[in-house]
Amino acid sequence: MASSGEDTSNEGDVPPAGATMAVGAHLLGFSDEILLHILSHVPSTDLVLNVRRTCRKLAVLCLDKSLTHTVLLQKDYEASEDKVKHVVKEIGREIQQLNMAGCYWLSGATIEHVARCRSLVKVNLSGCHLTSLRLSKMLSALQHLRSLAIDVSPGFDAGQLSGECKATLSRVRELKQTLYTPSYGVVPCCTSLEKLLLYFEILDRTREGAVLSGQLMVGQSNVPHYQHLRVFYARLAPGHVNQEVVRLYLAVLSDRTPENLHAFLISVPGSFAESGATKNLLDSMARKVALDALQLPKSWLNGSSLLQHMRFNNPFYFSFSRCALSGGHLIQRVINGGRDLRSLASLNLSGCVHCLSPDSLLRKAEDDIDSGILETLVASCHNLQHLNLSAAHHHSADGPGRHLCQLLARLRRLRSLALPVCAVAEAAPRPDREPAPHAVPRGCGKKVRIGVQSSPAPLAGQAAPQPSSVFWSLLKSVPFLERLELIGSSFSSAMPRNEPAIRNSLPPCSRAHSVGDAEVAAVGQLTFLRHLTLAQLPGILTGSGLVSIGLQCQQLQSLSLANLGLMGKVVYTSALSDMLKHCKRLKDLRLEQPYFSANAQFFQALSQCSALQRLCLVSRSGTLQPEAVLAFMARCLHVVVCHMFTGESLATCKSLQQSLLRSFQAERPALNVVIFPLLHEGLTNVIRDVPMVHLDEITLFKSRVAEEPPNLWW
Repeated sequence: MASSGEDTSNEGDVPPAGATMAVGAHLLGFSDEILLHILSHVPSTDLVLNVRRTCRKLAVLCLDKSLTHTVLLQKDYEASEDKVKHVVKEIGREIQQLNMAGCYWLSGATIEHVARCRSLVKVNLSGCHLTSLRLSKMLSALQHLRSLAIDVSPGFDAGQLSGECKATLSRVRELKQTLYTPSYGVVPCCTSLEKLLLYFEILDRTREGAVLSGQLMVGQSNVPHYQHLRVFYARLAPGHVNQEVVRLYLAVLSDRTPENLHAFLISVPGSFAESGATKNLLDSMARKVALDALQLPKSWLNGSSLLQHMRFNNPFYFSFSRCALSGGHLIQRVINGGRDLRSLASLNLSGCVHCLSPDSLLRKAEDDIDSGILETLVASCHNLQHLNLSAAHHHSADGPGRHLCQLLARLRRLRSLALPVCAVAEAAPRPDREPAPHAVPRGCGKKVRIGVQSSPAPLAGQAAPQPSSVFWSLLKSVPFLERLELIGSSFSSAMPRNEPAIRNSLPPCSRAHSVGDAEVAAVGQLTFLRHLTLAQLPGILTGSGLVSIGLQCQQLQSLSLANLGLMGKVVYTSALSDMLKHCKRLKDLRLEQPYFSANAQFFQALSQCSALQRLCLVSRSGTLQPEAVLAFMARCLHVVVCHMFTGESLATCKSLQQSLLRSFQAERPALNVVIFPLLHEGLTNVIRDVPMVHLDEITLFKSRVAEEPPNLWW
């Protein structure tokens, strides 16, 4: 398109003279504003290295400040070492915000080029290779930096940070720090902190078997400066060392609570005993601050009157995950008897088994919820965008307008929603499907399914959504939903993120058996859906509802399926293959299903997902065909994460992993391959032999709805 010679006219910006289309219909006929919006969706590396070379007009637009001001390389798996260096060389002086989170394939020498972006105000280097000396050299050159995200790995030494580096850190106001070793990291150097995000990923033992302890931090600088702090967030992975280390961070807060603190969030899996220091901190917070966001360990809230004394200003995020919070306490202490909480955007009540029931904690799983409590919640928080009610039995009583789905349908602004499978079941069992709880296998053997529908499914095997069902009506009322999770209340993943992996999972809720292919097909209404999780749906008979989703949810980018149908047999393989043929935008697929056969037919269908980047397969007693995997990787050129945990032998897994790396790593620098046997102890043996840093975020199962406050970080 570009013209040659010295003519500076716009000759290269218009279609050829013989073009039949009008100039206005040509891409370059759009206004600059529209073109800039289109270009904002193009990866930065492509803008600088490819698009701007096509013609003069695009050459100018691609260097517009609105595009060069912020550069996002996160999950840009095609950003090679040379491409990143070239981008920094071309527009480094213009970049003010740079996100390189998760660029694990880039060498430390390439990461060091960030120092050339002298105007940087915000940089995210989480997951990048950084030593103390390299970090010191880089930060010494970034005098305008105000926001920083880094990892603190074994070997980090704050004593190696130069004076210029510490001067830069003293001006940093936002810090996100992921800890893989007991350390304060750079926190003591950040004397102007307003936002501190801490992620604790420290294992209790080293890979050599040595026991770690938070006492390794003794002797390090331990005077974090919290006087200006507005946001404190800590997320802990399982392990006692993580709890030991976070207590050292909290000790300073307990001495002097920042007056401007408005968000205090601590996410801890399992129990986390309250100490004298934390009690003093909470008492001080109740007296001195008014919060906008709150999350506390369940042991700090259970049986406590803390919520009654906490003051809230304009809350936008609450998380009471796994807390013994009754419906009465939720209404009285959080919603304050039904006050207007229009500011609340995100609410996490996952695992709160009593939150929609009266004060009695003697509630049984089969007992119905109190629709009045939910109605008060919905009326008070009518602007909710993210709601998580998973990991609990929320059964609705019979009666018009009392079903959970009917009440949630009033939340028209919802963008993400997580529900237990039994919560979307009709109040009374439908006459056309008989629940069959007695057919649930107790062991690992295959069972004969009882109560299979004899009537044929409509439309060549596709399940038809039922407009009369409450679940169908709910989804119709929230058409802009982008993330949906339907997770069985008893579901336990073989590879969970924040919970112990257990061998014998609990049987599904009896009401979950009435949620099947027709309900799954109803999800097809969500034309803006991007992320879908379906886990522990024993009522799936053929999986035909998946085909409807594939046909209609054309924006779907990530799909997680786990334990569909009864556990003795995989019943939806054919439907899944048909679905995948239509998922042209699918980037992430996680599939967890015992006895799954990853054969040539499956990989042939998966190969039609041309945008696929990450694949995770978890299957106890499952099988795979190495030749089919190799052929799939050769056809799907964008796949860089391939994690498979099956019942194959260690020798087979190692051979396939080596073959994949040998065949494709040269052309895909970001290639991350883990092929490993999934033994009876599940995740335990994987962590022992596979470093956690190699396990991608899609590998370990967790609910992501309202997991963190919206816009917490980049």
